[in-house]
Amino acid sequence: MIYPQNFEQKIGFDQIRNLLKNKCLSPLGQEQVDCMSFSDDFDSINLALEQVTEFMRIIQENDDFPSQYFFDVRPSLKRIRVEGLYMDESELFDLRRSLETIRDIIRYLQQSDAEDSEDEAFSSPYPALYELTKDILTFPLLISQINNILDKFGKIKDNASAELLRIRRELASTTGSISRCLNSILRTAQSEGYVDKDVTPTMRDGRLVIPVAPGMKRKIRGIVHDESATGKTVFIEPAEVVEANNRIRELEGEERREIIRILTEFSGQIRPQVPAILQSYEFLAKIDFIRSKALFSIDIRAGKPSFENRQIVDWTEAVHPLLQMSLSKHGKKVVPLDIELTPKDRILLISGPNAGGKSVCLKTVGLLQYMLQCGMPVPMNERSHAGIFSRLFIDIGDEQSIEDDLSTYSSHLTNMKNMMKGCNGQSLILIDEFGGGTEPQIGGAIAEAVLKRFNQGKTFGVITTHYQNLKHFAEDHEGVINGAMLYDRHEMKALFQLQIGNPGSSFAVEIARKIGLPEEVIADASEIVGSEYIQSDKYLQDIVRDKRYWETKRQNIRKREKQMEDTIARYEKELEELDRSRKEILRKAKEDAEHLLQESNAKIENTIRTIKEAQAEKERTRMARQELTDFRQQVEEMNKASLEEKIARKMEKLREKQERKKEKKEKQKNEPAAVAPAPKVVPIQKGDYVRIKGQSSVGQVMEITNKTAVVMFGLMKTNVKTDRLERSEAPKPNNTLNKTTFISSDTMDHMYEKKLNFKQDLDVRGMRGDEAIQAVTYFIDDAILVGMNRVRILHGTGTGVLRTLIRQYLGTVPGVAYFKDEHVQFGGAGITVVDLK
Repeated sequence: MIYPQNFEQKIGFDQIRNLLKNKCLSPLGQEQVDCMSFSDDFDSINLALEQVTEFMRIIQENDDFPSQYFFDVRPSLKRIRVEGLYMDESELFDLRRSLETIRDIIRYLQQSDAEDSEDEAFSSPYPALYELTKDILTFPLLISQINNILDKFGKIKDNASAELLRIRRELASTTGSISRCLNSILRTAQSEGYVDKDVTPTMRDGRLVIPVAPGMKRKIRGIVHDESATGKTVFIEPAEVVEANNRIRELEGEERREIIRILTEFSGQIRPQVPAILQSYEFLAKIDFIRSKALFSIDIRAGKPSFENRQIVDWTEAVHPLLQMSLSKHGKKVVPLDIELTPKDRILLISGPNAGGKSVCLKTVGLLQYMLQCGMPVPMNERSHAGIFSRLFIDIGDEQSIEDDLSTYSSHLTNMKNMMKGCNGQSLILIDEFGGGTEPQIGGAIAEAVLKRFNQGKTFGVITTHYQNLKHFAEDHEGVINGAMLYDRHEMKALFQLQIGNPGSSFAVEIARKIGLPEEVIADASEIVGSEYIQSDKYLQDIVRDKRYWETKRQNIRKREKQMEDTIARYEKELEELDRSRKEILRKAKEDAEHLLQESNAKIENTIRTIKEAQAEKERTRMARQELTDFRQQVEEMNKASLEEKIARKMEKLREKQERKKEKKEKQKNEPAAVAPAPKVVPIQKGDYVRIKGQSSVGQVMEITNKTAVVMFGLMKTNVKTDRLERSEAPKPNNTLNKTTFISSDTMDHMYEKKLNFKQDLDVRGMRGDEAIQAVTYFIDDAILVGMNRVRILHGTGTGVLRTLIRQYLGTVPGVAYFKDEHVQFGGAGITVVDLK
C-alpha cells in the first residue's frame, strides 16, 4: 500500500518509468514498465533483483547476447484467430526473426557452467534468468516452415508453390520479350532521329514506355501514358507491347492472389499455435523489461544491497539517481547519504537550515525504497542493508486545494489522519516540514502529539522540522532520534551531509547576517527571542562543529586503516603469485630434466648401436665414444643433479659391454684361421628399399650424391646420410585405396544441391540502393562458390542510379573479371552481364 495516489509523482518515480521505457527495445518491454508496481512480497522482489543483477553481469561481461529483432507481433497473431484472415509478408518476416531471437535467448540462458554435462549436475551461470526459460517453447518447425516460404529478405520465394513459380517464370519471360521489343523500337526511333541517343525505356504506372519529345510523339504509334513535370517529355507505350503489358498486369494480379492464398493457408497452420506463441512473447517482454532495468542500473551505478526480510534502513553512500543525472550534466556530484533506521531508532527527526538538503534526504529515502520494492537495484554501497515495508506514506509539498476548500495546513492534517489510521510497525512514513503551515506554538504541539502516536505504533519514518519541542521530544523518547543537515558556519554554506545523533540549528541569525539584514534588526530579534535561546543555539552549533571535527578524524583513521588493509592484501597476493611462479618454474625445470633424460637415453642407445655395427672398426668406436662423451658433458652443464647418476650408470654398462667385446675379439684372434671370412658389405645403391636405422618406415632410394641419399618415404622426399640407412624388403602392395579428402560428403552434397538450385539471373528492380547492393553481394558470392562463369543482374534503366551503384560495387570484387550491358535484344542497359574469374 502507498499513500497518497500521486506518491510516484511526489518522489519522482514517474520520471524513472520514462527513462526505463527509453531503454526498451519494443512495446513488449514498455508495457511491462507500465505494469511495474510496488510489492511487499520479499521472494518476488528478491528474484526480480537477482534477475536484473544477472543481466547487468551479462551486459558488462559479454557482448554476444541476442538483442536484435524484439518485434511485437502479438496484434497480428491475435488478428489471425479469425478464420480467413492472414499475416502478410512483413508480419511473417517479423514473426520469424523474433521467434529466432526467443530461441537464441533461451539457448544463451540455458548454457551450463559444468564442463561435462554428463558427469556433473547442470549449473547455469544465470540461475534467476534461467528459471524464466522453463516451459517456454521455441517452435523450430514453425521457423523452418517460414524459411520455406520467405527468403532472407522477407519476400515470398518463387518455389513457395508450383503455381507461383509458373507465374513468375511467365512474368519474367513476358517482361523480357517486352524489353526486347521496346529496345528494337527504340533503336529504330533513334536511328530515324525521333528519340535521343541516350534515352532508355522506363516505367510509368507499371508499364514499360519510351520517353519522347512532344513534337515527335506522333512518330511512334502507341498510347501516351504520362508526361514530365516540365512538359518536355511524353511517355508512349508502343502499340506492339500493349497486349504484352496487359498480360503482365494479369500475371501480377495472379501472382498477388497466389501469394495471398499461400499466406492464408500458412496462417491457418499457425492459428492453433497462437496461445503458445503468445506465451513465448510474454517471455520476450520480460527479457526486454529486465534488460531496460539493467541498462538503467548501470547508468546510475546501482546495485543490489544486502536485502533482508525485515524492516531496516542501513544505507551507506546512497544517492538520489535523478539528482545525480541532473548534476552530472553540469560536471557536479551528489553528496551521498548515510542513514540508519533500526528497531531501536525507528523515526529520524531531521532539522537544519533551509536549503540544507532536508527535503532531498527525504525524497532519496522514499525513491530508493520504492525502487527497491519495485524490483530495481539502487545506487548505494553494496555493504548497505535494506529491508522491506508493507506500506509507504508521504506528506511533502503544498497540497492546497481550492476545489476541496482545503488550506495547506488542512491538507497536512488530512494526511496525518490517514497516516495514523493506516500505519503500523511495517510502515515507513515520510513527512516534510512536520507541523508547518499554521501558528508555530499550536502547530508544534499538534505535531508532537502526532509524533507520539507514530512512535507508539512502532512506525519507521523520516521527518523534517524546525520545531524545538520536536527536537526535545526526540531527545527524551526512545524510538525517535535527532539528525542534522550540516552547515559550514565559516563559509556560510550548506554541506548537504546528514549527521545522526544531534539536532541541527537553523542558523537563522547567521543566514540573516550573510544576506545583509541590518545589524540592529538582528539585535532586536535576538533580544525578542532572548539570550538564552541564542546561547543554546550557539552551543548546539558548537556541538555540531566539534562532532563534525571528530567525525572527520575518525573517517581519516578509517581511511588509513583501509589503505593499510589494501596494502597488506596486495603484498599477500604478490607473495602468493611469487610462490605460484616458483612452483611453476620448478615444475617446468622438472619437465625439462625429464625430457633431457629421455634424449640422453636415446643418444646412449644410438651410440651402442653404432658401436655394435662398427664391430672391429676402432676409429668408428672411438668417434662414437667421443660423441657420447661430448653429449655427456653437455648434459652435465644443463643438469648436474639426478641425470648425472643415470648417465654414469649407462656409461658404465657401455664400458662393460665394450670390455666383453674386446675380450671376445682377442680370443677370436688366438683361434685357428679356419674361421670363415666376414661377408662383404655391399653399398646401398639407387633403387634399393631402405629404412633409417631404428625406424620402421620403408622408402626407396631415388639418387645418391657422395654420402647422401635422396629417399622417397611415401609422398615425401628426404635427404639422409647413407651410413644412417639399412637395407629392407620392399613394402607389400596394398590394394586398399587411400582416399584423402578435406571436404566432407555432407558439404559436397550441399554444394551439389546449391549448384543445382542456383539461378544465373538476379532481379533487384524496385529495391533501395542498400538492399540491392546486399542482394548483389550474396548473389556474386554464391555464384563464385558454385563455380558459375557468367551471371546477369536485372536492375532496369530508370534514372540509372541503381545501375551505377551495382557497377561501382562489381568493380571492387576480386572475383569479377568483366561486366557489361546485356545485348539490346535481351535487355540492353537494363541488365548487367557479369563474367567471373
